[in-house]
Order: sequence, then C-alpha cells, then structure tokens
Amino acid sequence: MVVLGNIKGGNNFIKKLLECIPFGAMVTMEGCTIILTIWAKTVITNGMSPFVFVVYTHALSSIFLLPFSFFYHRNDKTDEEPIFNLNFFLRIFLLGLTGITIPQNLAFLGLSYSSPIVVCAMGLTFPSLSFLLSILLRTTKVDWRSRSFQTKVCGTIVSLVGATMVELYKGPLIKNSSSSLHLPMLSAAKKFFIFSTNNPHTIGTLQSALLSALIFETDLNAWKLNLNSTELLLIVLTASFMGIIRSCVHLWCMRMKGPLYVPMFKPFGVVFATIFGTSLPASTLCYGSVIGTAIVGMGYFTVMWGQLNHEDEVSTNSNNTKQYDVESPPQEHNDVDDDDENYNVKTPLLKPQQNYVQ
Repeated sequence: MVVLGNIKGGNNFIKKLLECIPFGAMVTMEGCTIILTIWAKTVITNGMSPFVFVVYTHALSSIFLLPFSFFYHRNDKTDEEPIFNLNFFLRIFLLGLTGITIPQNLAFLGLSYSSPIVVCAMGLTFPSLSFLLSILLRTTKVDWRSRSFQTKVCGTIVSLVGATMVELYKGPLIKNSSSSLHLPMLSAAKKFFIFSTNNPHTIGTLQSALLSALIFETDLNAWKLNLNSTELLLIVLTASFMGIIRSCVHLWCMRMKGPLYVPMFKPFGVVFATIFGTSLPASTLCYGSVIGTAIVGMGYFTVMWGQLNHEDEVSTNSNNTKQYDVESPPQEHNDVDDDDENYNVKTPLLKPQQNYVQ
C-alpha cells in the first residue's frame, strides 16, 4: 500500500509539473521577445533602417518556414477544386498586406521613435480595438443588459485612457539610454494576436521589399550588411525565433490550454520591459510610460475577462436550450386553431329536436 501511494504521489507530481510547462514556456517567450525588441531598438538607433530590417527578417523566416510547410503537408490530399486559384492568391495577398507589410513596418518605425514598453502598451490595446471594430461592423450585438458587454466596454475605456497617457504624458526619466552600445541581444517588436503561415510571410516579404526599395529606402548602401556585425546576428535570431520557435510554442499552448491562454501572457511583456529597461543601458524609461502601460494592462485583463464571461453566457444559453428541447413533450395539434382566442362554435354539431304538434 505504501508503494502504491508513493507511485500515485509521483504521478500527481509529474502531472502538476507537466501543467506548469506551458506557463513557463509562455513566460519565456515573452521575455525573449522583449530582449530581441530592445536589441532591435539599439540597432535601429545606431543607423539600421527599420524597413530593411523587416524585409531581411521576413525573407529569412520564409526560407525557414517553406521546408517545414512542405514536410507538414506532404501527405495532404483533397478532392475539392484546386487550391491555387485567383481567390486563394487574393486572400494571401490581403493577409500579407494587413498582417505583415503594414503592421510590421509601422511597428518598427514606431519603435525607432519610442521605447519597447510603449510597443508593449500599444499591443495590449488590440482586444479593445477589436471590440470597437466588431461593434462598428455589427458583428457584436450591443446589449447593455449583458454583464460581459458592460465589462468589455469598461475595459476598452480603461485601455484607451492608458494608451493616451502613454503617448501624451512622459513624466520624469527613470533612466536615460546609452545608444552607443551594441548589446548582443534583443529585437523584433511584434505584439499581434494572429499567427502567420509561410505564405503570408513570403507575400509580405515581397510587398515590403517592393515598398521599401521603391519608396521608403531607395539608398542601396542601406541594404548592405556586414557579415561580422550584430545586425546580421539579430536578423538570424529574430527570423528563427519569431518565425519558428515562438509560433510553434504558441500553437502548442493553444492546443493544450485553449485559444485564450496565449493572450493572457501578453502583460508579462510589460514586466520584462520594465525590468530590462531599468537594468540595460540601451533603453529609455519614463514614469509616465510605466504608469500608462499599467493602466492599459488593467484594461486588457478587463476586456479578456469580459470575453470569458461572454463565452460562458453563450455556453449556458445553448445548454439551457438543449435541456428545454429534451424535457418539453411534443404538443398535440388539434384541428381547431389554438391561437384563435375568439373562436366560438355558433353552429351545433347536432340539430336540436323539434316538437311537432299533431
């Protein structure tokens, strides 16, 4: 009995340890993302074009992802119409444009003028902006009696107030930056809730290359990389981490814990950005940015809590509907319309007997 108890205790410990692995993996991913973000800020501040960085990073990510895509889908068979048609390429083009080309170039351009903690704060506003967009597109029902809707509205207001404070109020400096140092770490600010596959990476790379070469970065010297520089190392690490490692870990955690598990760890980036911002000489940190980002984080969790309550309400309503359908007996339908409340039988079924006088 003692041996069996020890075996059961060991199994429970292993199960609890396995349950902690997704938590540790997600925290590690957020920490590595912030480290690469600060490194990217340092490299861009020292002269590298953010548009060139986006093109090289996603080009290398496409090279890494294409073999994995062919290996993963090598046995897929479909009897439907051909996949590679005009509709397919149009969707991939729009996904690359809205998922990589526009947001990535704007994100790194904004990073060159701000700090990693501001990037984290703006990333935490995505659920609020998505909620507002869903209301404008009428995909979300406006129901002020719903507690989940009220919660998401409050969280959206708090997030927008915090984001406004981050942008307008800097406050005194906690620590000034030293941009002359090339730190062997840190890059890539990408605080987005969608995970791209190899096709959007490839199309987004081509779009970014055309826009950058023809419009934003026409100087050919800006496209030259020194093979012994930290810029090349940064591009390789960012492409491998952001394109493969982080995406695989996120998908694995989503399959184990559900779709809302991964977004709940986004505020950890604020913690890491604050810690690294006060300890590393390559970043600038202000009191206003920290306070505003904390307010945005509160709004972020409020919106996510409202989303969880909304899903609970939907599941509860569906269960009640199914239970009502099972318990309610089938109703017998009479020939007479039951909805007609004013129905009166004026003509008797049998004629009254008549008394004849003989």
